[in-house]
Amino acid sequence: CPVVLAPENSSVAMPPPADIVKVAIEWPGAFPKLMEIDQKKPLSSIIKEVCDGWSLANHDQFALQHADSSNFYITEKNRNEIKNGAILRLTTSPAQNAQQLHERIQSSSMDAKLEALKDLANYSRDVTFAQEFINLDGISLLTQMVESGTERYQKLQKIMKPCFGDMLSFTLTAFVELMDHGIVSWDTFSVAFIKKIASYVNKFASDISILQRSLAILESMVLNSHDLYQKVAQEITIGQLIPHLQGTDQEIQTYTIAVINALFLKAPDDKRQEMANILAQKQLRSIILTHVIRAQRAINNEMAHQLYVLQVLTFNLLEDRMMTKMDPQDQAQRDIIFELRRIAFDAESEPNNSSGSMEKRKSMYTRDYKKLGFINHVNPAMDFTQTPPGMLALDNMLYFAKHHQDAYIRIVLENSSREDKHECPFGRSSIELTKMLCEILKVGELPSETCNDFHPMFFTHDRSFEEFFCICIQLLNKTWKEMRATSEDFNKARKRVMQVVKEQIMRALTTKPSSLDQFKSKLQNLSYTEILKIRQSERMNQEDFQSRPILELKEKIQPEILELIKQQRLNRLVEGTCFRKLNSRRRQDKFWYCRLSPNHKVLHYGDLEESPQGEVPHDSLQDKLPVADIKAVVTGKDCPHMKEKGALKQNKEVLELAFSILYDSSGQLNFIAPDKHEYCVWTDGLNALLGKDMLSDLTRNDLDTLLSMEIKLRLLDLENIQIPDAPPPIPKEPSNYDFVYDCN
Repeated sequence: CPVVLAPENSSVAMPPPADIVKVAIEWPGAFPKLMEIDQKKPLSSIIKEVCDGWSLANHDQFALQHADSSNFYITEKNRNEIKNGAILRLTTSPAQNAQQLHERIQSSSMDAKLEALKDLANYSRDVTFAQEFINLDGISLLTQMVESGTERYQKLQKIMKPCFGDMLSFTLTAFVELMDHGIVSWDTFSVAFIKKIASYVNKFASDISILQRSLAILESMVLNSHDLYQKVAQEITIGQLIPHLQGTDQEIQTYTIAVINALFLKAPDDKRQEMANILAQKQLRSIILTHVIRAQRAINNEMAHQLYVLQVLTFNLLEDRMMTKMDPQDQAQRDIIFELRRIAFDAESEPNNSSGSMEKRKSMYTRDYKKLGFINHVNPAMDFTQTPPGMLALDNMLYFAKHHQDAYIRIVLENSSREDKHECPFGRSSIELTKMLCEILKVGELPSETCNDFHPMFFTHDRSFEEFFCICIQLLNKTWKEMRATSEDFNKARKRVMQVVKEQIMRALTTKPSSLDQFKSKLQNLSYTEILKIRQSERMNQEDFQSRPILELKEKIQPEILELIKQQRLNRLVEGTCFRKLNSRRRQDKFWYCRLSPNHKVLHYGDLEESPQGEVPHDSLQDKLPVADIKAVVTGKDCPHMKEKGALKQNKEVLELAFSILYDSSGQLNFIAPDKHEYCVWTDGLNALLGKDMLSDLTRNDLDTLLSMEIKLRLLDLENIQIPDAPPPIPKEPSNYDFVYDCN
């Protein structure tokens, strides 16, 4: 077959330039147009070209927007997000639209007003429209409508109750969306507006939509303005919020706990303990336990986060005592130590106050303080001058002595009567244990933006930290005996024992026990012997795997294992992940989904109205990013969205979950992973797509686990056979080959 060469000047099909995007553009009442958009041309020129095609005058009054569910306007800032195959819509400009809606929401017709507010709630999600509407003083108009709405439509409310409820709901939704963009300061709102929003929390308890948005507004006010915190705190009480927790709607419960958390977080230090006392009086803990944690339904991620925040804020109340040194001259504080001694040794009536009996009493006290395990036998108050744990350790010891008296007396007497130097000094151990528990529970640290690691057992008791200590001090005493540690070199023994005790506690907490009794039961199954077995199992006989033949085998099969891990990561990217859009108001959930195409050529992504229950189909994700266009993947501080101003930048946990895809000259796709596991999966998968090494901790752990399993499987036939360090020597050649014969 002859080959025909095209002449040099003939036209050959070439791929379109990177700046050219092929799109479809809609206009009501006309057939959609297919056109190529040159991204180098000004947006106004493109809009003029589109308007001229449909013979539309005044092109400056028109704009382009995405024709998907978002309806977001296209601007010079976001035009790079337009992808090939996108469907756009020619529509009125943001300024024109804002002006029209500004007029429509003031209509005297209830139906027209309702429709306008519905449109406003939808358009307000777009920052471009929001800026134009706010420039028309739209926020003030909405607040005036809220402030005067109830009075103005009081008569209509009885005959048009559904209409009134919808109208108020759309008004509050638009307000929340507009404020979410951070354009207007929260400090500008009047007391009348706050009173009205607070009143809705009580008046519209049956209207989920209004109640939800009212709670969201109150939370944002508290979190974003100190002045508004004080005003909201005067208008809303814990007693008014509690009934909403006793309902069955988990979303309302979540918003309610979020408001309580916000009030708790922003309360001045001197008011925080007072608020905690009010929460205790209102039995908040038991209500949450009954109606939220033990309700017959799964706890979603946002609720888990709010419970985690409440748990952290509750434990942070201990920070003051944790950082308070004991004053050796304070008689009230010294009386606590006297009480510890009295309970332990049941001292007889005090001897007469004579010089002789005084010496005898001092000697007796010194002996008893030594039995109690203090470092300073003469003045034990000196043991509590180190912070942390400060006075918190003494508080825990007294609680244990009073509320678990039998266990306390048993531990003290058991160790004070030992003669084999294996006694566990109660005083020193309690101080060290309190310090360790504070580290485990991160007492004093602010809650993370992304964490949802709450423990149900801490909601089962009003004094959960003290009860936690009481269980753990008995564990420490038991483990000390099992390890046969000695008090002669307490520091060395303490380090070894505390490492084991911490491992026991952490392993038990990982199982998320539902009660303190269940936690105690888990610890009983984690004896020192069991910990040794677990450690030995996890080490997987590492010593046996360090011989040269095993190392060579590992080196040989490692590429196969890495390829297996790579395929798993890519398969997870094909399944996709739902990511949360974090902003200054976490309470308003916004989600987006990203997944890799099955041929590993394209990333599909797009916004979602709510968190999906399963995989999201490719065709429902409106945006695409060819893998070939990806220039780099950056993480942590190098991410563009972590360099922006805002509270998220300061949050260590968020920083550790952030990564970005950089493409084209300035394009970027910013992620905040839902957890560390997803972060590792996505950064590994993206690096694999780019032909780079997978360097995450998850890859290292998977590689170690899979390598060990593969090695063990291959060595099954060699069980109980000693593997030599060097290969056996090659035998000498035989003197003759008479044993060789030809089968043919």
